Parts: sequence; structure tokens; C-alpha cells
Amino acid sequence: MKYIILIGDGMADEPLKECGGKTPLEYAATPNMDRMAGTGRFGLFKTIPDGFPPGSDVAALSIFGYPPQRYYTGRAPLEAASLGVRLGEDDVAFRCNLVTLREDGKTLMEDYSAGHISTEEAAGIIEALNERLSSLGVTFYTGKSYRHLMVWHNGMDGIETTPPHDMMGQPIEEHLPSGNGAERLLEIMELSREVLKDHPVNMARRKEGRPTADSIWLWGGGRSPSLPTLGERFGMEGAVISAVDLVNGIGVLAGLEVIRVPGATGYIDTNYEGKADSALEALMTKDFVCVHVEAPDEAGHEGSLAKKLRAIEDFDKRVVGRILEGLKAFEAVRVAVLADHPTPVRLRTHTPDPVPFAICTGTPEVGNNKVGFCEKDAQKNGVFIESPEDFVEEFLGRRAT
Repeated sequence: MKYIILIGDGMADEPLKECGGKTPLEYAATPNMDRMAGTGRFGLFKTIPDGFPPGSDVAALSIFGYPPQRYYTGRAPLEAASLGVRLGEDDVAFRCNLVTLREDGKTLMEDYSAGHISTEEAAGIIEALNERLSSLGVTFYTGKSYRHLMVWHNGMDGIETTPPHDMMGQPIEEHLPSGNGAERLLEIMELSREVLKDHPVNMARRKEGRPTADSIWLWGGGRSPSLPTLGERFGMEGAVISAVDLVNGIGVLAGLEVIRVPGATGYIDTNYEGKADSALEALMTKDFVCVHVEAPDEAGHEGSLAKKLRAIEDFDKRVVGRILEGLKAFEAVRVAVLADHPTPVRLRTHTPDPVPFAICTGTPEVGNNKVGFCEKDAQKNGVFIESPEDFVEEFLGRRAT
């Protein structure tokens, strides 16, 4: 038996009047996920345990079968693993966003992504930050687009931070890092504004009328976790396909091969077909493959219903549908599709609500047309899974050894 998980990041949402009282998942055209829901195991999965932040870090650990209560140490250490950054015993990693700020009486968070700045532009900025700020005992690493990493050597963890996508349009003063050690983060963030003010990348973007990277925003700090691998737990070899360092980092720690797909951007212009085809190819030699698509989440953070609907439909047609068709070449395959958490376009941030999932064996031919892959039908007609261990047992048919 082969196994493949398809994750549409942030697909789940809430009913919207613009959708006639339906959620985006319910409103969008998703025939492939619908037929999985109609013929397979269908329901809701509580990916965010009580008391944990509703982010992709916690949710992805749950989907991979790692209880966050046992394995979660913070978001940034997971991203460090993807970037090949080995954290020392006394190192603390922080997610480092390049952000756009706006002055309007107070300093506001204008854009958590600096206009989805390109990786090439960001690399020059990260280089400048290292040149100017490394004397403070920190090292910066280039990730992708606006998503980067800072390692504080001999640093402090447990600092309270806020993800920048949770404070769009709000004064940053209300969300600055706090707690023991926060003063160092505040110093670095403030100094970054001086470094970036007249950086050539920003001067060019300003001239072209594009959002500038005015500052870094540090959040999601933690020390390196220790995860048993998929091979140790299930005796399986696998691969992960994502444009996001967070998901790839979990894959690295889980002993999975990270497959880099050209044109995978983490946005609505990502290479959907490339991800699907790479997954099918990997499944020829691997026991397990996970495909993660970030686009619906980014659309939710932007508050764009049009982009979210487009991302959901692209995911359904260009990833789920393409893979389901390709699975006909395999003798025995079990496939799961789900969101990791909701990212409601009205709120522009994550919520901890359970998400719909569907699991089926092989390629479903005809679904139950009375059931659609959406929150309402999952709650009304499906099962409820509350723990990562139960989800893995539902998917693999066995628990971890």
C-alpha cells in the first residue's frame, strides 16, 4: 500500500455573505475533493490542540502524527531544519519576516510579506543584515520570498511574540515581543529599520511604487526539537513537496526526502502541476508522499475572497484531480486530502477550528452528490478525529510503534 497526503493550507473558512452564506470551500467548484468526501472516510480533524497557537507549525505536526503537546518547541526551529541550519544547544531560532510598515500617528503593520518580495531581492537584504547586526550575536539565513530565519546564539526562548499576519493594519506597539530577553529582539528589530531604510532593493521598489521591506519582524522562536523519523515509527520511506520551509523542515526532521519543484512559489502562481507530477513520480519508489500547497492560506491573509476561491479550485483541479488520475497506475494507494487550519478571509488570520478531511483508497469514480468537501457537510455527515494518533491510525490503518 502507498500513502499520499494532500494539504490545502488554510482552505477552511467561515460562511460569507458574498458566497450566499456558504464557506469558500462550499462555494468553490471542487469536484475532485467532493468525490473523495462522497466515497471515502469523511469528517473533521482537530489539528490544533487546546491551548496551542493556531498555526501551520502546530497543525502540520498533527497531520504528520506528532502530538504538539510532546514535540512542539516553536515554529522557527522547524524552518531551520529545512534551510539546513543546525542549531546548537544554546541557539534559539526565530522566524524573520520582511514587512512593510506605515506611519499614521502610530506605526502600523501594512504588509506581513513586503509585497511578496522576491527571494532574489530578499537575499541582498539578508546579506546587509548580517553585515550590520552579526556583532549582536545573531546570524540571518535567507529563506524564500519574505520568509527568513534568524538564529540568536546563546539566546533566550520563551519570549512572547505575535505573527505579523495576525496584526495587519494594527499598531505594532501593541504586539511587540515581550518577556525575559525581549529587549534584545526589540533592539535588533529597531536597528533593522536603519539598515533597510536606504537599501538599494528598497530604493528600487520605492521608485517603482511597490511595497518596501521596512523592517524585520521576529516571531515563533524556539530551540531544536527531537522527532522520531517516519522510518522509526512506521518502517516507511517518504518524501515531502512544499514551497514552505516550515513543512519541509518537519519533513527533514521526520526523515523524509524534500523534493524541490521548480516554480513552486508558496503563492497563487505556484507550479501546481509540477507538484502533482513530482508526487506521482516519488510514489513510484516511496511508501509515503505529502504535497503541501500554501496558496489558499496566503489569499486568506490578504483578505482576498477571489484569490482564495481561485486557489481552492486550482488545488482541486491541478493537484487533487491530477493526482487522483495518476493514481490509477498504482495497484494500492490510500489518499487523504485536508486543510491544516482555517484562514478566514474576513479575519485575515488563523483560527483553531477543526478542518474537513477525506480519506479514500484508490481513485474514487463516483461520489455521493449529496455530500461536498466542506465544513458543514463534514460536521453533519462525517466522523470527528481529535488527536494526531487517531488521524494516523485512520489513514495508515495502524498506530506508531
